[in-house]
Amino acid sequence: MKLDIKAISKEYSEKHILVFGDIILDAYVHGKVDRVSQEAPVPIVLVEHKEFKPGGAANVALNLAGLGSRVTLMGIAGKGKNHDHLKSCINEQNKISYEVIDIESRPTTIKTRIIADKRQLARLDNEVTDEISRKDEEILIKKFKKNIKNIDGVIIQDYNKGLLTPMIIETIIDCSKKNKVPVYVDPKFSNYSLYKGVRLFKPNLLEYNTIAKEEEFGTPPKSGFHFKDYMKTEILLLTLGSNGMSLYHNGKHDSISTKARQVFDVSGAGDTVIATFALNDVCGLNPLDSAMISNLAAGRVCEDIGVSPITIDSLIDFSSLHYN
Repeated sequence: MKLDIKAISKEYSEKHILVFGDIILDAYVHGKVDRVSQEAPVPIVLVEHKEFKPGGAANVALNLAGLGSRVTLMGIAGKGKNHDHLKSCINEQNKISYEVIDIESRPTTIKTRIIADKRQLARLDNEVTDEISRKDEEILIKKFKKNIKNIDGVIIQDYNKGLLTPMIIETIIDCSKKNKVPVYVDPKFSNYSLYKGVRLFKPNLLEYNTIAKEEEFGTPPKSGFHFKDYMKTEILLLTLGSNGMSLYHNGKHDSISTKARQVFDVSGAGDTVIATFALNDVCGLNPLDSAMISNLAAGRVCEDIGVSPITIDSLIDFSSLHYN
């Protein structure tokens, strides 16, 4: 099936997506290994340079902006240098409205990856995952209600970092329905039952298997239809890492294989999938075409080391390799 991404993408700039979710700062320590430590059987990494990239909901926002959409990013971060690094990365993209609040009682979530010889050797996480306070809930709910006007779609990016409380989830879904705005959810296991009735529910394979086992849905693909009915979602999109994705919609199941020429890193690919799918869906594409394009976008970013958002130019170039 041929998809004219260049023609389709002309509508992207006319859309405005609100991304609400857990914001992460991804740090990368790059170096090389030339010996093993005498203290323990571990490699010694000689650090060459360090870089920062937005992750989580912030990476979803970057993917959308890279495709040309306007974006409002909502969430929380701590005060200090890590939040400064995050803001400096986001400020490079003028299509993103930054509606992130500072919280003094918790740090900005940061994932530090140690990379040498094009391989990730370790990851260090610094985070607080307790639920946010009632006061912070009220601030965010007020900001969400103010920002939901003139929005074409809402993406909820849930990494179980304490931001998405039951009250916030309920408010986002209810307000979006009242404003006739579709909601697209990238879930984590803990909150999945709160997301019933959304436009799209997009678990990865680990999350899907955990939920399907708990609810005794059986095995794919039949279990996908039971899962979709249970969630009362219009579309179920199951991401399978390097094996592509499965789409359930209108009583049909479609398997979509990955398009990556070589998979270096699947980090952030789920962010690319939900951003690309939601944007194409609000542009009026059918779910299968939206899934096909999001699969192409994910295949492209998997060819890079580390979290890397899609851009419209890289998507068009990549799609031409497969359809021309």
